[in-house]
Amino acid sequence: MAARYEDLGHGVYCIDTDLYRAQMAACYLIREGDAVAFVDTGTYHTIPWLMAVLAELGLSADNVRYVIPTHVHLDHAGGAGELMARCPNATMIVHPKGALHMIDPSKLQAGATAVYGAEGFAKDYGKLIPVPAERVIAAADGYAVELNGRCLTFYDTPGHANHHGCIFDASSRYCFTGDTFGICYREFATAKGAWIFAPTTPVAFSPNEWQQSLDKLEALQPSAMLLTHYGQVTDVAGLFPKLRASIEALSNLALTLKNAPEGRVDALKEQIFLTWLEEIAIHGVNLPEGDIRELLRVDATLNAQGLDVWLQRLAKAKT
Repeated sequence: MAARYEDLGHGVYCIDTDLYRAQMAACYLIREGDAVAFVDTGTYHTIPWLMAVLAELGLSADNVRYVIPTHVHLDHAGGAGELMARCPNATMIVHPKGALHMIDPSKLQAGATAVYGAEGFAKDYGKLIPVPAERVIAAADGYAVELNGRCLTFYDTPGHANHHGCIFDASSRYCFTGDTFGICYREFATAKGAWIFAPTTPVAFSPNEWQQSLDKLEALQPSAMLLTHYGQVTDVAGLFPKLRASIEALSNLALTLKNAPEGRVDALKEQIFLTWLEEIAIHGVNLPEGDIRELLRVDATLNAQGLDVWLQRLAKAKT
């Protein structure tokens, strides 16, 4: 299958990583002259497509200067090591709390294999390739690099994950948000615009920190947000309050089940679905409930697991 990608203007391209289905996960290529940066990479299986996009743009692996995973969750950074191995002139820019996992991904691989099984991990994610430490920069908040004179700045944005950063491109005023600006699947867009929700994936959901991260992004006054899930959204001012409301609604939902008996994850998952179904109906989406549940099945499961871990953490903090 040929790589699917979209020109977003300003030398920025959105590339579909085809994880699970089309338009579920993306990564981005930024071009300035003969220099390239990738923000997020998809999985090991994605990398041949990234090479194909480079070739179609008249470039090669030698033109790649930076590989910038927003965080080390595998849909964002699973292919980062393989991409670095293919791009001899590239430097990795990554959050300090994620750098060691890129240099030695054995814990990431063990954890993911425990969740998905060896066969499932290989099918969806392939394998994780270590990145030599001397090619990794652990980026502090505000760390900036130049791509042929084009300034890219890394901002520490915890909330979804404590190893999450967003990248602001001063040239386009695009903000590459990973998961910090939520999820906007294109299937749920209507005349009212994009429908957005917060991904409360395990294991470091922190609603207060997330709201503070949104304060930081809002202050940048970006022209567009480029989401891993999925693509470019331009109604930035309209989506900020909706994402803030989603973070609050999901955390409040979890708190109502903090004393639930066994089966809390399943209860959380169903309550998340009911919340989303109500929001989607109000948003004017005309899809059967079965299709909606299937499109959101993975996210509802991960959100429920993440909220359950958050409740466990809250309970421990009180003891």
